[in-house]
Amino acid sequence: MIALDTNLLARLLLCDDKKQHARVVDLMASKQDFTAPVTVMLELVWVLEVNGCSTDDIVRGLHLLLGLPNFKPQQADALRQALLGYAQGLDFADALHLALSHSSQELATFDKAFARKAGKLGLMPPVVAV
Repeated sequence: MIALDTNLLARLLLCDDKKQHARVVDLMASKQDFTAPVTVMLELVWVLEVNGCSTDDIVRGLHLLLGLPNFKPQQADALRQALLGYAQGLDFADALHLALSHSSQELATFDKAFARKAGKLGLMPPVVAV
């Protein structure tokens, strides 16, 4: 299995460098299996956002990546859960923190807006502003 860095996945989704895009397409078309740490996926969302991609486009792009048969990112279930929260208006990092805290009783934060949004969405575990 080959771990991929953010810049490869960004080139794949942004298509902003034709030569690098072609290289990563060729790489992903190989018979290899690929993975990415959850930190790469977090950074990827940030890169896509600063490059002007909409939330809908980012969600669609990440779902395409997660649907590739040879792409098996670490903590894929948490990533899928985070994408649901992100699509519903949470910041992706907050949504990912929440998804990775699934076995906790609650997630404590000083971020009242995060707690309020997560509460309105009924996400678990409960996010509690302290």
